[in-house]
Amino acid sequence: MTKASQPAVLIVEDDPAMAFLYQEYLGGEGIGVATAGSIAAARRLIPDVAPAAVVVDVQLPDGSGLDLLGWIREQGLDLPAVAVTAHGSVRTAVDAMRAGAKDFLVKPFTADRLRVTVRNILETAALRQEVETIRREIVRDDFQGFIGSSLAMQAVYRILESAAASKAPVFVTGESGTGKELCAAAVHALSRRANRPFITLNCAAIPKDLIESELFGHVKGAFTGATGARDGAAVSADGGTLFLDEIGEMDIGLQAKLLRFLQTGQVQAVGSDRAIKTDVRIVAATNRDPLVEIEEGRFREDLYYRLCVIPLTLPPLRDRGSDVVEIARRLIPAFAKEERKTTLRLDAGFEAALLDYDWPGNVRELQNVLRNLVVLNDGDMATADMLRRAIAMLGGQRRSTARQPAKSAEVRAFEPRPTDGAPLETADLASRIRPLWMVERDTIEHALALCDGNVPRAAVFLGINASTIYRKKQAWAQGKTG
Repeated sequence: MTKASQPAVLIVEDDPAMAFLYQEYLGGEGIGVATAGSIAAARRLIPDVAPAAVVVDVQLPDGSGLDLLGWIREQGLDLPAVAVTAHGSVRTAVDAMRAGAKDFLVKPFTADRLRVTVRNILETAALRQEVETIRREIVRDDFQGFIGSSLAMQAVYRILESAAASKAPVFVTGESGTGKELCAAAVHALSRRANRPFITLNCAAIPKDLIESELFGHVKGAFTGATGARDGAAVSADGGTLFLDEIGEMDIGLQAKLLRFLQTGQVQAVGSDRAIKTDVRIVAATNRDPLVEIEEGRFREDLYYRLCVIPLTLPPLRDRGSDVVEIARRLIPAFAKEERKTTLRLDAGFEAALLDYDWPGNVRELQNVLRNLVVLNDGDMATADMLRRAIAMLGGQRRSTARQPAKSAEVRAFEPRPTDGAPLETADLASRIRPLWMVERDTIEHALALCDGNVPRAAVFLGINASTIYRKKQAWAQGKTG
């Protein structure tokens, strides 16, 4: 079969007469069709014909058609499917949707019903592909070692690109583990200095009495133990980029010498009376609030404004939405390859738990947890329980669904109190008990987020009618709580 004649739809039906009928129904609409009579035959055909959609009978001679949908998902194929059965039930519909079906048909059905259903999923798939193409042109999901397509990270990427072309200092702030050194490396790699040295100096890791020597160098005999002359980071980075990590830890006295270096571009080694001219691009970073440090006298205000020409704040992982899932999808296969382990697929519960945990250690904590999970678990599926165990083993603070069941404030309110305890006031009870409509709203919104806003799909997993979700959303929009 040539590329030009590839079918748009694969019909998986063991009854030849029914398969022919479906082919006639769709052929009249100009939709190309290929047929398979079993799961095995469909698996062989799919790689060859690359269909745009699949219509699969639930009852097949070599198993359930839903098993074929599971196989399609395991292969990472973006292949929309319609499940067909002669025995329609809510349970079967739920199973089909969970397996990945986009729609569900109960025999017997009319030609128009099949045509409309197939047309809808083909058009939806084409539109989704078009949107994804446009999104990829606008939204980047990775950049210079960063992974993530959230709006917060798109802003970071744009600032890094703009800053790279300049010689102006960049001042990066953000919590530990958010990727400040990665920012500095990106600025250097994108700049005209990329083929020159990139030198990192961690101001928190060097003893106070040695940091001046590490930064500016020293001459022989400058201090006890200086058995020879040594260039500091500022000279080693000449023509390139110097990254001053955790600059908030630098001694206030040395900050004055750093300011003079930034103003003059001249380096004077410890014990020397001669200044050396250098050309260095500075990127500084801290996990502290620099304005608080200035107010409390630990950081020079004039140095801050000299360094903070291009400010850049890295968002914590908890504020980056689904980036945590994107990172996990990239890192787990990479870690599995390094450890020579089977690559774990992520089930829905695992991804929900990733999103629910706060990640106080940010990407660094996520990396440690994922590597721990890969090393200590066999099998082919990553589950929420695996994630909980890995977080707990590494001392993470857990919450909500990403923690072991714990007594909530509401539950504790009903536990026996000491005999001398005063009764809870109404205001106290109100702070401890969440109204049911709020819990219900949060649950529905969480389900919609996991299902990409698809109301019918979310309704299936919630075990309610789609109309219930539409009705409640309308009520909430009008400010009603019932």
